[in-house]
Amino acid sequence: MAKIVLVHGAWGGSYGFRKVRPLLAAAGHEVFTPSLTGIGERSHLAGPEVTLSLHMQDVRNTIFCEDLDDVILLGFSYGGMVVTGLLDEIGDKVRHLVYLDAFVPADGQSIVDISGPVGGLLSNAVDGWAIPPIPRNLDTPEATAWSNARRVNQPIGTFTEPAALSKPLEDWDFTRTFIKASDDPDEAENSAFWNAARYAAASPAWNYHEIATNHMVPMNRPEELATILLALT
Repeated sequence: MAKIVLVHGAWGGSYGFRKVRPLLAAAGHEVFTPSLTGIGERSHLAGPEVTLSLHMQDVRNTIFCEDLDDVILLGFSYGGMVVTGLLDEIGDKVRHLVYLDAFVPADGQSIVDISGPVGGLLSNAVDGWAIPPIPRNLDTPEATAWSNARRVNQPIGTFTEPAALSKPLEDWDFTRTFIKASDDPDEAENSAFWNAARYAAASPAWNYHEIATNHMVPMNRPEELATILLALT
């Protein structure tokens, strides 16, 4: 039995893994999907004080309170910033680190540093701190409407605070996987996600997979994602 921690992305919530959780649990694994403060199920706690560090604390508390060790830790999209920033504190508890169409920051990098298009959204922040969500299409109009109705503003501090990492990812004892959403017509070829994907695909220190859908992998292709994750267990 594996212990799997799935960290959701910006503007979303742990509900984004609602189709993945039962597939992993049915295979006998423990699955944890912490909700990040100020977004998703915890959007009522939003405010200018919400930062990357606070989101790291959300996940750190889950790992501590559930007494988790030897975990498969996944960061989806913005969640890649969260899981990277945690490594100096909980890296010894990670068996395998997974980036799902995610940001992979180096030490001292924020989302603003590594992604111009996303960083440009800061100028649209409501009240100086709340960044409106990017609409995302799912496989059907009904699924798209359901998802977009639940996407909320993202606190600006989560995009401007840099992640800290004491050594390169390849120097840690855990193994690494990058999973790329490979069929997103709205994504530029030089996006932060594609740049990270190409690096992982070319490196012997990484496992690499592609799933032919757009960025919303957990909601569009839960079975394919679960298959990849189950192979890591």
